[in-house]
Amino acid sequence: MTHIHFIINPIAGHGTSSLTREFFERFFVKTNHQLTVKHSEYKKHAIELTKNSILEGADIIVACGGDGTINEVASCLVGTKIPLGIVPVGSGNGLASHLGVPRNLRRSLAIIKNRHIVEIDAGSINGNYFFSNTGVGFDASIIKNYESSERHTLIGYLKACLSSFREAESDMDMEIRANDMEMRVNPFLIFVSNSNEMGYKVSLTPKASLQDGLLDVMIISKIGRLKMIWLGILMLFNRPYLLKEATSFQTKNLELYSNGQSHFDSQIDGELRQINSRRVSIQIRDRALKVIVPDSKNLNEKILD
Repeated sequence: MTHIHFIINPIAGHGTSSLTREFFERFFVKTNHQLTVKHSEYKKHAIELTKNSILEGADIIVACGGDGTINEVASCLVGTKIPLGIVPVGSGNGLASHLGVPRNLRRSLAIIKNRHIVEIDAGSINGNYFFSNTGVGFDASIIKNYESSERHTLIGYLKACLSSFREAESDMDMEIRANDMEMRVNPFLIFVSNSNEMGYKVSLTPKASLQDGLLDVMIISKIGRLKMIWLGILMLFNRPYLLKEATSFQTKNLELYSNGQSHFDSQIDGELRQINSRRVSIQIRDRALKVIVPDSKNLNEKILD
């Protein structure tokens, strides 16, 4: 008997009120699968629900939501033998897209039932796990505007980008250390990625891999409004590295030091997070999370090339 626990964010995407135990039972065999369904009620509640599911002996724990819900569930599963299942019902669904998990409920549940497991890397920023990406600067501003908007759709995301373009003012004096390299920069953007998609098929790091044990870093120094528009165009074609002010590299560790402000506004897997420190430490943990994916999926594919 396989014990499968579903952790559902009821307000993800357009709402998932239809995801009930009765609904899931239509796709699983009662004699082979025992299902438990839990609904999160507030931010970080999925963490508490997942920890309880681990104690209750779950064999598989499924995150039903977007990248934020997946982050909360997956963070509890790092280093355990329990695989993460994904039912992507969020807005951007960047990690699910990279993993090849479809938005179609019947197909995503069939993948969980098939139980083909791979191991992927997990990033961490000051002790907080991320699985898709993290960053400070412009992308954190986008998430801030996106979270405050009423439309969590692609249109809402584009509007958040436009608002951030209008508001953009970079005055951070930062030191960056990685790969025996030190640089001082006034950044427009510092983006660190584990996967090759931010969501909505948009990418700043199209060659990133979930299984190479490396973080893909994109640093863009302070740019003007016209260059911001040019960057937006390059992102549509997944070629942001063509921007002259962009620096890209791979690393296992990255250290950021602020010479001015005492905190950072950051985003972690699409969720706004304030880091109350002048120092930010970002690392990668190799093959730390077990995930259920389509058995035909090759994670080394560069699907955004």
